[in-house]
Amino acid sequence: MQKIEKILAVIPARGGSKGVPRKNIRNLNGKPLIAYSIEAAQACSDITDLIVSTEDDEIAEVSEHLGASAPFRRPADLADDRAPTWPVIRHALEWMETDRDVQYDAILLLQPTCPLRTTQHIERAIEMIRSEPCDSVVSIVEMSNTHPFRMKRMIGNRLINYIDQGFEDMRPRQVLPKVYLRNGAIYLTTRESLLRDEALVGPHCLGMEMTDLESANIDGPLDFLMAEAILSGNTGL
Repeated sequence: MQKIEKILAVIPARGGSKGVPRKNIRNLNGKPLIAYSIEAAQACSDITDLIVSTEDDEIAEVSEHLGASAPFRRPADLADDRAPTWPVIRHALEWMETDRDVQYDAILLLQPTCPLRTTQHIERAIEMIRSEPCDSVVSIVEMSNTHPFRMKRMIGNRLINYIDQGFEDMRPRQVLPKVYLRNGAIYLTTRESLLRDEALVGPHCLGMEMTDLESANIDGPLDFLMAEAILSGNTGL
């Protein structure tokens, strides 16, 4: 078992969003989108510290009203829409370790665009990283209708298989090999791996499966409508 005691949870929330303006604090089923991630983390006793990394004063104010800490304003070069996430998390880690005079064992990235991720998912990821030697635990969802064997690319106007398995794969999805996609809900990485590999996902990574509904990720207006339906129980399922 790995010694993972001190865990820093970071919710990165930029103020700028081109797809949905002010997305992270937009109302979703009666509360700001970011509230779902904050509340899920607050209910997890295994998390040592929970912070929101933002450059935006309004997001910081909303987060603090919800009980989360926003102890700094993210530098402008890390708040651009092209800025990768790893430097953002490294900045948060280094700031917290310097300010609190502490060294964390692991860092938990919780993207605010995943409102269906629960405390139970977080607890399961922490249990996994503690139980088996690994660098990271990442949440995943099984792909079925968008299986890579069915994906195509174009050369000129010619349609060809994206993965060349040697034939046109018309098999039903039930017999295709299972494949998974990171759903963005949980990235849990040891401090050692985060700094050594300069990545959110280390070489030895464990997958934690979530369902399609649990994997809802808010990128555009349609995603808000779908998440609203799931949270209100109006999916018709």
